[in-house]
Amino acid sequence: MRLSTRIALWAAALVPLLVVLAGLLLLPLVGRDLRHQQDARLAERTAALLPSVRALVAADSKGRPKVEQNQQRKVVDDALDLGVRVTGTDGGVLLSVGPQPDGPGALPSEPGGGPVTVRDRGSSWRVLTRAVGGNGNGNGNGKGGGGAAGSGLLQVIAPTGPADRQAAAVRRRVLLVALVSAPVAALLGFALAERATAPLRRLSRRAAGLDPAAAPGAPASPGLPGSPGSPGSPGGHGFLPERTGTTEVDELSSALALLLTRYDEQARRTAQALDTARAFSADASHELRTPLMSLRTNLDVLAAHPDLPAADRDEVVAELRQDHARLLDLLTALSTLARGDLVQLDAFQPVDLAELVDAAAEEARRRHPGTVFAVHAPAELRVFGWESGLRIMLANLLGNAAVHGRSDGAPARVTVRLAAEGSQARLTVDDSGPGVPPEDRAAVFQRFHRRRDSPGSGLGLTLVAQQAALHGGTVALTAPPDGTGCRAEVTLPLPRPDAPTLELPARRDWLTGPGR
Repeated sequence: MRLSTRIALWAAALVPLLVVLAGLLLLPLVGRDLRHQQDARLAERTAALLPSVRALVAADSKGRPKVEQNQQRKVVDDALDLGVRVTGTDGGVLLSVGPQPDGPGALPSEPGGGPVTVRDRGSSWRVLTRAVGGNGNGNGNGKGGGGAAGSGLLQVIAPTGPADRQAAAVRRRVLLVALVSAPVAALLGFALAERATAPLRRLSRRAAGLDPAAAPGAPASPGLPGSPGSPGSPGGHGFLPERTGTTEVDELSSALALLLTRYDEQARRTAQALDTARAFSADASHELRTPLMSLRTNLDVLAAHPDLPAADRDEVVAELRQDHARLLDLLTALSTLARGDLVQLDAFQPVDLAELVDAAAEEARRRHPGTVFAVHAPAELRVFGWESGLRIMLANLLGNAAVHGRSDGAPARVTVRLAAEGSQARLTVDDSGPGVPPEDRAAVFQRFHRRRDSPGSGLGLTLVAQQAALHGGTVALTAPPDGTGCRAEVTLPLPRPDAPTLELPARRDWLTGPGR
């Protein structure tokens, strides 16, 4: 059922109900007002009749029939359409005219403070009773002893029928308005609901027209304004929030656009993760083939020659250990490269790079006990980065320098310098090795690029380049100032209060892209 139809049905049910409830509240007020008007008329007529009634009661008590007759005519003339009953000092009825109850004992026998309602034979009446002094000096306020000796009673009577008929007329009108308001409220509710839900229907048509197979938006960092995965971006589906002036619809449109951009970003991440997994599998199967074949060959040698001399056996076992270490290093490097391709911006935070440099140097000294490491770094230098990625970068820089920094069999000497230069942090790692020819300095950052005598996986400097790019920096190989050895130089941006949030680079294919 359409929303406008639901609103129309609810309006058709609720508006008459509200009219009836308002009538139920109004009818007692109308009845009270009508009764007050009737009581006011009774009090007015009673005040007008009291002088003539006093004279009538006084004439009756003194035995003056002519005066009594004259006063009776005056009372009848003043009574108009009301009922009047006058009781003498002896309790006898001196005058009874106009509409009034016929049953005995229906009227009060004592004066009261105000009008009262009496019922007789299915009819009701309003009666105002006043005491009248028989000697002509009564005060008419009901405090003269009531119906005591020497006093009479004046009772002014009005039927409640006219007031009841007016109240019944109000009830009928309320019911009529309730009946008429049902279809009118339904039509008005439907028309207003149709107009109010028009933006929602347009939004529904736009959402229904979206193509789930549309390509996600171009890769961009989540959470950055104007990029997929951030508010205000149309994403890959081209859905933009449309301002309609209706707050709820505008909020729903914005929420839908945000949901689609997040969906696009998640689809992009999923596709990237699948590509990374495929590349990991392909690279692992390709690169592990040689060490695995070497492992099998050495194992076959050991199995075929159980009586192999101890020296030869030790040589085969050493080769097995080397192949095992190479396998482990290769798998670890591939996994780390995949992590770098999939890391998100929420993993970045302020990091003390100087502390990481000191920790990396200590770890390098432990792994390469014959290498001399000299570190020159400030007490603190903070950058905005991924701590695990920066540790990977430093470990590979120092490890590469320790392995390839040897010259003529002498232990490698590695010098690490860290300093802030303007808006950048500059890290240099110098070694005393043979260096890298200028024509090969760019190629060493490609995947699996290594020298023939290199024991590594060929991914160390690729990891360094990946992390430098992730952090918005650069890396390059040059010659040290003295011309001996090799220098690896990394620059990273320093955080600034007025700078925008770090953006992850567009290239996130260090494992899946070209680079062999």
